[in-house]
Amino acid sequence: MPATTAPTAHHVPAAEELAALYAHAAHNYAPLPVVLAHGEGAWVTDTAGRRYLDALAGYSALNFGHRHPRLTAAAHEQLDRLTLVSRAFDHDRFAAFTGELAALCGKDAVLPMNTGAEAVETALKAARRWGHQRRGIPDGTARVVVAAGNFHGRTTTIVSFSTDPDARSGYGPYTPGFDVVPYGDLAALEAAIGDDTCAVLLEPIQGEGGVILPPEGYLRGVREACDRHGVLFLADEIQSGLGRTGRTFACEHEDVVPDVYILGKALGGGILPLSAIVADREVMDVFTPGSHGSTFGGNPLACVVGTEVVRMLSEGGWQPRAAALGARLEAGLAALPEGLLAGFRVRGLWAGLDVAGDRTGRQVCEALLSRGVLAKDTHGATIRLAPPLVITEDEIDLLVTTLAEALAD
Repeated sequence: MPATTAPTAHHVPAAEELAALYAHAAHNYAPLPVVLAHGEGAWVTDTAGRRYLDALAGYSALNFGHRHPRLTAAAHEQLDRLTLVSRAFDHDRFAAFTGELAALCGKDAVLPMNTGAEAVETALKAARRWGHQRRGIPDGTARVVVAAGNFHGRTTTIVSFSTDPDARSGYGPYTPGFDVVPYGDLAALEAAIGDDTCAVLLEPIQGEGGVILPPEGYLRGVREACDRHGVLFLADEIQSGLGRTGRTFACEHEDVVPDVYILGKALGGGILPLSAIVADREVMDVFTPGSHGSTFGGNPLACVVGTEVVRMLSEGGWQPRAAALGARLEAGLAALPEGLLAGFRVRGLWAGLDVAGDRTGRQVCEALLSRGVLAKDTHGATIRLAPPLVITEDEIDLLVTTLAEALAD
């Protein structure tokens, strides 16, 4: 394993190097000034040989670290056999993936796609058609209740109900059919459910919002409200699911089972895009041949990697590991000198930190970068930590120590 001591010399890519990198690229991201070339476990290396502890893990896409040997072995083996047939034909890796993922979720059926946004769109289409066919809502009038501060992707429909001006502004006209209520407010949620409501769509923990934890009992209350009104509960577990929070799914912290799991990111093992919705037949069977699909969704290569991810989670060791390491991270953050943080939230190996004073989250992330740790800011003064679940106790301690130095700088 790589050493846990980060190098001290910071390599800032030359302006010419960065200019060449983006000479023909759209400027829809503002990355930190580092150009990465290699990854292993919880560590990455840049083009100058400088090593960094990855405390972002691809926004949870790399829950099992960079190039986990079980996942790369599965991918290598499949690369020599079959990579794509489209869903025009069946292939020999499909049944294992859909069957084992359905079992992990305790549901009947899986519809695989590619990206998280595709999975959310798929769940919305399922909910609307279910509302029309099963609940008798007139076609074209079904509505979905969503939460302020959400992040479900960046398609035109999804940004239509975003409350983030950066994600939403300038992309109208917007898709109708969504009612936005404050996150964590059960009374507002229940008041928004009407005769034409088909579903409630929520993140069990709002990731892009800054790892915002709902009030205790909120998810149970959402489940009960959906049951009372006969509408679907769609849980976006794209970032929070698959071991990140110390449970297989974040909904499990309140013993809640949604009607539809929306999964992505870590499902692809950090190797390729893979997402899915998972539901019982009563919901999933609203889809019929030709009514929804994807050329690459459920391809053989993705299914092989996704099956190995599911098997790793089914073994049951990753979830308690994330919980224990998350407790160590939380204890380290609680022990930081007073005045460095205005607040923080931790659930498993996922943390949102609010920076004290007038420094921005970006500035703190740049200070971390200069000390060999990668993290990402969000919404001004907040930074997110989501290290891969392969991180060690010593590396957690290094992360906290380095964070203290960066905050005190």
